[in-house]
Amino acid sequence: MLRSLITVTVFSLLLQACESVDQPPQPADVEADRDRALTVRVLTPARVEPGAVVEEQRRLIADLLFEGLQALDADRLLTPVDDNAHARFMRVLAYDPDNELALEGLQNIVLRYLALSEESSYRGQFDEARRLLDRARFVDVDHPDIGKTWRMLQAEMNSGDLFFELDNQEFFQHTAAAQSQLADIANQAKQHRALFLITAPTDDLARWMFSIMRDAVAGYRLRGNIELASRTSIRLRLPSD
Repeated sequence: MLRSLITVTVFSLLLQACESVDQPPQPADVEADRDRALTVRVLTPARVEPGAVVEEQRRLIADLLFEGLQALDADRLLTPVDDNAHARFMRVLAYDPDNELALEGLQNIVLRYLALSEESSYRGQFDEARRLLDRARFVDVDHPDIGKTWRMLQAEMNSGDLFFELDNQEFFQHTAAAQSQLADIANQAKQHRALFLITAPTDDLARWMFSIMRDAVAGYRLRGNIELASRTSIRLRLPSD
């Protein structure tokens, strides 16, 4: 009797164990585990401090103004394309449309082009004077001094003076053709009792030109002046009477 009771009890326990092994996990438990595994943490976006942005922009503007003024002093006004005063001042105005230093810089570019145009007009380099005047118009077509410079150019073109634009290479090499041309100009100066203006890239070249002209009209006193410029030229200013 006792053995039968023990046998039944053991069988019952084995049956329960088998049922617990064969029974699949509850769906609710699997879903909960999956939810825990797939939990995504959302990171807080980085904050951009407005003060830092403003300070960075101020430094950029200061750098552009400094570089623009350097380019202006070096006559890098509109060229080269990637390193000129105009481009830098315009970038400043893109950030700060009322920036006084940038606006003044643009006006100084115009004034410099007008001054260079007047110098070229005086030397009889009229094509160069026109080109420089066009660049001034590009920067500020409404600048009040553009008209005055244009009128000066026209007056020089109509002055009746004699202008000679010379070949730099020929004159640097002191060729026979260059010496012949200088002798001819000297004789015209003597004939018209004209004052000369010699312009040349170096002082040595200008003085050589004068010495050739002086020797060509020995005994006649040539009167005039010498200026340094990038191009070689001579102007004979005729007397007004």
